[in-house]
Amino acid sequence: MFRGKRNPVLLIMLLLLAILSVTACNSDKKDQPTNKKSDEAKTAITTEELQEKLNDDSWVVVDTRINDAFNGWKLDGVERGGHIAGAVDFSANWLKVEADNKEKTLDTALETKGISSDKNIVLYDANGTDTKKVAEYLKGKGYENVFTYDVKEWAKDESLPMENFENYHMIVPASVVNDIIDGKTPETFEEGKKVKIVEASWGEEKDGYANGHVPGSFHINTDDIEPPPAWMLASDKELEKVVLNYGFTKDDSVIVTSESQMAAYRVAVALRYVGIEDVRVLNGGLGAWTAAGYEVETTSHKPKPVTDFGASIPGNPDLIDTIEEVKTEVLANPEKNTLVDNRTWEERIGETSGYSYHDKKGRIPGSVYGYAGLTDANSLENFRNIDNTMRNFDEIVALWKEEGIDLEKDLSFMCGSGWRAAEVLTYAQVYGLNNSSLYSDGWIGWSNNPSNPVETGEE
Repeated sequence: MFRGKRNPVLLIMLLLLAILSVTACNSDKKDQPTNKKSDEAKTAITTEELQEKLNDDSWVVVDTRINDAFNGWKLDGVERGGHIAGAVDFSANWLKVEADNKEKTLDTALETKGISSDKNIVLYDANGTDTKKVAEYLKGKGYENVFTYDVKEWAKDESLPMENFENYHMIVPASVVNDIIDGKTPETFEEGKKVKIVEASWGEEKDGYANGHVPGSFHINTDDIEPPPAWMLASDKELEKVVLNYGFTKDDSVIVTSESQMAAYRVAVALRYVGIEDVRVLNGGLGAWTAAGYEVETTSHKPKPVTDFGASIPGNPDLIDTIEEVKTEVLANPEKNTLVDNRTWEERIGETSGYSYHDKKGRIPGSVYGYAGLTDANSLENFRNIDNTMRNFDEIVALWKEEGIDLEKDLSFMCGSGWRAAEVLTYAQVYGLNNSSLYSDGWIGWSNNPSNPVETGEE
């Protein structure tokens, strides 16, 4: 309190200073949260800063683009395809997927990839929007130290390391398929080569194809490549008739699409086996097509049959292993080969056969558990992201190493009847495991012969 006589001029000056101070503070508080450009500038990091953080365990670098870009495709104007060496992936696309147990699936992905709230997180993209979506999602979960980066800056400097999967071209993004439909020639497609887009599914056109498909595609019934009632891969003579009826030649480029991913991979492997040199699959299937904003059509397209495939069939016989080859080559030489069992654990130990039309249970002695799905013979969660695209294969390799699977050996993949294993085989070859093949007849073909040995129970 003041003692003695008060100075009125001094009091007025003090009052004015107090008012100005409060006004300045309020102005600061008002401007800070609404200045988005300033906010973004504070969280964006430079190339030099990112280089310093790559080997720091307290930092995680995350690719938020669609996983085709992570795999190797040059999308959104980047000069080099692939991902920053050492980065993990968490695509903004996953956030818009509608799926059962979505939050649990995404939480598991964050944990697997080491994206935890106690670390500094660098999110990068090439379009300026993917990082924002993932950053908002992480901040909503309590993440505080989230930074952003434009990967185009990294990609244009060839001295900075980027990685891609050796055969990333084997699975294609929806945007590339759309470019082909528009008459363009995307990367990895040869100028002037005929590209055929096909839709693979079980049954007649009315069972799925007629409800909507990628424009310009024609339908392949999977029964044509694995005739009922056995549903084993058709003989070479039968497959020759199939490819001629559908108008295929060895020099075609074929893109297989499907609402059901496994059907597409099953047909794609069969077409590669007969000898078509360039067969690819739409990564994520019809769901990826519609998620990218592209329309489907219901118009039916018919292939024009040919009389000459252009080569003898099969042109790629080493892609498929017969039962006899599994016995005399794969299982007989474990030092060089591994039979990888891509079924559920319940199928492997004999709790279920996995199929309503097959009652024999168990596993092939000498085979090694290689993971599949978490529920039934139609599931493959261990190999797919939540949007049904191919999972980061480095994570699959980590699972296989836990089971003792040596990637230096020749790997023969099997499941119940070839569908799941065809997808796994393709992913393995996308990664670069070219020393791999498909035991197409799988458990059903093996167990249908009572003379073949069988094991059941826990290992």
